[in-house]
Amino acid sequence: MRRVPLGRSGLEVGAVGFGAWGLSGDYGPADERESIATLQRALDVGLDLIDTADQYGDGDNESLVGRALAGRRSEAVLATKAGLVRESNGAVGVCGRPDYLRGALERSLARLGVDAVDLYYLHRVDLHVPIEETVGGLAELVGEGKTRFIGLSEAAPETIRRAHAVHPLAAVQSEYALWTREPEENVLPLLRELGIGFVAFSPLGRGFLAGALPRNQVLLEPLIAVAERVGATPAQVALAWLLRQGAVPIPGTRRATRVDENAGAAELTLEQADVEELERAFPAGAAAGARYPAELEVLVGR
Repeated sequence: MRRVPLGRSGLEVGAVGFGAWGLSGDYGPADERESIATLQRALDVGLDLIDTADQYGDGDNESLVGRALAGRRSEAVLATKAGLVRESNGAVGVCGRPDYLRGALERSLARLGVDAVDLYYLHRVDLHVPIEETVGGLAELVGEGKTRFIGLSEAAPETIRRAHAVHPLAAVQSEYALWTREPEENVLPLLRELGIGFVAFSPLGRGFLAGALPRNQVLLEPLIAVAERVGATPAQVALAWLLRQGAVPIPGTRRATRVDENAGAAELTLEQADVEELERAFPAGAAAGARYPAELEVLVGR
């Protein structure tokens, strides 16, 4: 697996990473033995950016990742996130207070079984706490050696700029794929300007490739055509397109065979004509269906 820099932070990762959320059971029952084998296969083939969060499986995902990395910590670039909280009424809320994030990281480190993570993200932006205050607290955690780098998730451009002025961000992550192209308008240009890496989650579209919606099934046809022409799978083409944009995709899967397929995208070269064909077929807003339930949609782009 070739390695790429995350912006100008000094942090390098495999060109394709691994999103661990789906291993926690949030997408239905998961077999722990298979999940651990899949994550370890990701390390074997160089998908070393392992992405989790304290809210995935209410902490169970981090514990699973910790068990999978036992004895192999040095092979992983370990990232976790905090800031999403469950309110007493069951609603999803956000907390960006430095004291909360410090405690959350301590709990994450215990579940992961490590002394430090490589990248610690604010999962969502808290409008009640100035981002300068939040990032100042995260910077203290860097100074104490509890995380090497920090980042934001699903943040607005102005928030990113203000945060980066307090302490350099290694990465910003957001949903980005052929069929979810919103970051291209304002976020990606800013990240290139500031030297911040971009991590793309849900790069294979939360089941988009399964064609669950009839409108999306029609959109798959040009993707399949390009894949057949270049001798790759549709998933590999979708990931290779993201790599062309300078993103580090973190697809998730429960199967080791899919890990190998995803890794193959890093070796796939798309010609400019292929890229143009794909981008004509997938303009912004082309895909049907909402990204999140309403309670989570309001937390995006703050």
